[in-house]
Formats: sequence, C-alpha cells, structure tokens
Amino acid sequence: MRVLRSGAAGLVLLGSVLATGCASTPKSYDYTAFKQSRPRSILVLPPTNGTPEVTASYGMLSQMTLPLAESGYYVLPVTLVDETFRQNGLTQPEDIAALPITKLEEIFGADAALYVNITKYGTVYVLLNSESVVTAEARLIDLRSGATLWEGSASASSAESRGATSGGLVGLLVAAVVNQIADNLADASHRVAATTSQRLLSAGQPGGILYGPRSPKYQTQ
Repeated sequence: MRVLRSGAAGLVLLGSVLATGCASTPKSYDYTAFKQSRPRSILVLPPTNGTPEVTASYGMLSQMTLPLAESGYYVLPVTLVDETFRQNGLTQPEDIAALPITKLEEIFGADAALYVNITKYGTVYVLLNSESVVTAEARLIDLRSGATLWEGSASASSAESRGATSGGLVGLLVAAVVNQIADNLADASHRVAATTSQRLLSAGQPGGILYGPRSPKYQTQ
C-alpha cells in the first residue's frame, strides 16, 4: 500500500509507524477448552494464502514447527503430512483446510489441528520506505470434538531491525530503494516469517498457546 505525506508531519508519522510493535495476539484469552482438551500432538495444515505471493504458504509452513515443538508438543512431520495429502490428490491449502476434522483425525491420529491464514507476506510501502511484512492468524482446533482451543494473530517486519535514516528526503528515498533490493536478494519475507511464527506459536506469551506436555512448564499457566 502506498501512502504519501508531506513536510515534517510525514517524517514524524514515519518514525511512529516504524517504532510501533507488530505483535497483535490478544493480551487475555479464555483457556477453558484448551485445558480440558490437553492436546499432546498437533497437525499443522498448510496455511491458506490471502496474499498475491505464491510462496507465502510454504514459506510460512516451514517456520511453524519449531515454536510448537519448543512449546512442548509433538508436531507431525511436515513432509510426511504434505506427501499424504498429495497422494490423495490434495495440493491446495484451501482444499485441505475444508476437509472434515473427522477425516483428519482418522488419517493422522493427531489431537488437534492448526489452521493458519496469511494476510500479509512480502514487500509493502510505508510512506517513503519499504519493508517485508508477514502477518498471520491461527486457530487450534480439537480434532476429537471440533472445539476451538485457541486463536490468535501476529505480525513481524524487516523494518524492526533497521536504524533511523538520516539525510533528509533524498536519504529516505535512497534507503527505501536499498532496503527493497536487500530484502529481495535475501528473501527477507522468509526470515520475517520465522519471527511471525515465533510470536504467534510460542507458549508463555500473553494470549498465546499453552505449554504442551513435553515442556517442563506444562500446566503452569
């Protein structure tokens, strides 16, 4: 999205935008269903993609297993799950997400399934700057009962690790071009997806998922 501002007000707004935190998971959550379910294993489904970036789904999928495993859950191997779907003629995340939960539980035997939707992935333009942004929302569904155990969202940006740019308007324009080229060459969106996944799926955060049974902090929240 391209937004234009003029004069000092625009530069002030730019600084405030870049300084804003990106995590957006709710600060409180009702964990009653989660604690009753006590899921031990999680089936991570390929994220549905609401962006124009064709690589978004698998770029995000490759980053989601680690924070869940570190939070104390057994996560079904992504490659095994992907191959099982392919052998059954399912290659599109939207088709996979539409499968009955009874069928998912029958095939994979997992306690819960994680449904993720990507709403932002790739380069966006904020005032005179460009950045790689990844935003996703998730739902954890009990495959035995169909109950929603948890849901949340998170976002991250490549701009978070950059310092302030000096040099006036020309400096801002040059920095925007340099940042865009650097992000494209380094596939920054894939790196930012890792940060988004950590914020979205790591236990111990306000409004985040609970620790799983493989964690020493299990049932401490």
